[in-house]
Amino acid sequence: MSVIVILDDRATNRKIFAKLTASIEADAQVHSFGDPADALVWLETHTPDLVVTDYKMPSMDGAEFIRRFRGHPQLAEIPIIVITVYEEREFRLQALQAGATDFLRSPIDHQEFITRARNLLKLRHQQLMLASRAAGLERKLEHSQEALRDSSERLAQVIDTVPAMISAADKDGRFLFVNAYQMSITGLDSTAVVGKEIAALFGEDPGARSRALDRKVFRTGKPLPSYEEAITDRSGVKRVFLTSKSPLRDHSNAVIGVLTSSLDITEHKRAEDHLLHMAQHDSLTGLPNRTLLSDLLRREFVLARRGDRPFALHRIDLDAFKNVNDALGHGVGDRFLKGIARRLQALTKDSDAVARLEGDEFVVLQTNATHEEAEQFAQQVVATVSQPFVFADDLVEITASVGVTVHPRDGMDAQELLKNADLAMYQAKGDGGNRFRFYAADMISRAREALVLDSRLREAVNQNQFLLHFQPQIDLRTRRIVGAEALVRWQTPDRGLVGPAEFLPRAEKTGLILPINEWVLREACREAATWQQRGLPPLRIGVNLSSIQFQKQSVPLLVARVLGDTGLDPRRLDLELTESMLLEQTEAVVRDLRQLHELGVSISIDDFGTRYSSLTYIKHFPIDRLKIDQSFVRDLGSNPHDAAIVRAIVSLGHSLELEVIAEGVESAEQVSLLHAEGCDEVQGYFFGKPMPSSEFVARAIGEQKLKRSA
Repeated sequence: MSVIVILDDRATNRKIFAKLTASIEADAQVHSFGDPADALVWLETHTPDLVVTDYKMPSMDGAEFIRRFRGHPQLAEIPIIVITVYEEREFRLQALQAGATDFLRSPIDHQEFITRARNLLKLRHQQLMLASRAAGLERKLEHSQEALRDSSERLAQVIDTVPAMISAADKDGRFLFVNAYQMSITGLDSTAVVGKEIAALFGEDPGARSRALDRKVFRTGKPLPSYEEAITDRSGVKRVFLTSKSPLRDHSNAVIGVLTSSLDITEHKRAEDHLLHMAQHDSLTGLPNRTLLSDLLRREFVLARRGDRPFALHRIDLDAFKNVNDALGHGVGDRFLKGIARRLQALTKDSDAVARLEGDEFVVLQTNATHEEAEQFAQQVVATVSQPFVFADDLVEITASVGVTVHPRDGMDAQELLKNADLAMYQAKGDGGNRFRFYAADMISRAREALVLDSRLREAVNQNQFLLHFQPQIDLRTRRIVGAEALVRWQTPDRGLVGPAEFLPRAEKTGLILPINEWVLREACREAATWQQRGLPPLRIGVNLSSIQFQKQSVPLLVARVLGDTGLDPRRLDLELTESMLLEQTEAVVRDLRQLHELGVSISIDDFGTRYSSLTYIKHFPIDRLKIDQSFVRDLGSNPHDAAIVRAIVSLGHSLELEVIAEGVESAEQVSLLHAEGCDEVQGYFFGKPMPSSEFVARAIGEQKLKRSA
């Protein structure tokens, strides 16, 4: 059963260290003290197996406590771990000179603390075992000279069988004896070493260090605390030993030599380093993980407070990385992430750090960086990530969204900096990706507003708070209604009717667009089916679709089910897709649109002309009509360029046997010009704003009566 002493003036730290040390052995006894003086009083009558002490304490620093502790003869060989936040070498030297055994820098890694404490306790138990054996042998030596000689031989045999380097040296620094294990490590013969100086075995520098420590043992008559040292064996392999030095005394209690024992802890150190590396690094890329990043950030905060130096945090998220895994497999995806890691590391300086949090999320800690330097680095990240990768025959291109925070302006602790960098990154992603954004104070309020909107939209979906308005579509030749576009509105309990521009973009980001658009499709088809039952002429109903619907669900199956449920003639349904959506989609979308066409549904391209209009996709997609964007209609009478674009779209559509409809028509002049250019249909405020179904039906019925009376 081990006895462990914890000394720290902070109660929280005492609880943490006590809990950690208690986990090393099931029956370990842990005694905690907040005052060094109280601990020293207790230690006068108790002997622990391990002491863990803070360095900086109000009444007495760690070095002074260790000196007083070592002043007790029974405590001279007890291992002491010093916990300190200071990186300066002078503090470590002061503690070493006082008799410290090992160091850990705060904040500590829990696994590292447990491993080191366990090793020191193991060494303590081995020392006690060796001391017990030596004491037993010494008692036997007192019987007679013959027994003394016999016991000496047995003692030598025991020492030679111990798997540790054991040797003794006199006041002149010459070897008195060296055990067989040490000879096997060094490759020397004991007959060639005994009587020679220590440097003959270890070399000048190591020999000088060992000689200096031996002189301290001769001077004080006390053992030295155990310490780690690196020794190169006869094969040239570097090993790590835990070494202790104790005085050898004659019958008059005079110190006649120094006994040095060194336990090989190389494998323990390797295992310790491996476990520590695994706990602190990402297994795929080898980059620091979130745990190590937190430690690095805490250290950077300490350095920043001392030198008032700013630093930046770059939160990097790859745009649409899921597509790489889905299209090329996770093997290529993993290789891609490793490539991104290498590119980011190539951008950084030695004091910076690149970490991978999870998935396609990376963080770069840019040390000693101003706002301008952080901006330049963020630009480099965006440009570097967007450069294509080549895997076999596959060319992979992807972009990144980067959020940047700078200390101390954007946060005073690691959690705040990371949270604000997340907000900035999501802003960059929301602005289209492939860009960076610095954190701004109003991002938190905007994020909160977005969360509130998300909650209210989910409530609106569950409580069916949406309704449809219908905008008439007019045939320019007959000037009669031939259809309507269904436009969703949100009937809020507190604000009344809210237009789609205020909530549909957010619904696209959160995925709520799926239930909303499905409701719009079903309600529009149900309403259009009633028009036929009320005697109206066959009218077309236009419904807008989202690209997310094609990614997340089978649109042909949805449309077929809705048509079957509502009884609407498929020829009366017109599905509107944006030009940009078609440009970004895959062959799977082409297949879906062809299946929709086979159902009898027509397809229109909305906002035509606002992006790069390609004859290729017009050729491959089953399209029935083009809708000229209102931006070209607005200045049709005064801007010859807009007139030329309208003329070109009409000509293109008719040459491909497509109908052409113009949006945003607000004046008689626009109607006349569009008719002159050969446009087939129009919609806009000149003919009617989006209106409730009852108003639309009344207008269509009135038009029908006029037609009959004429």
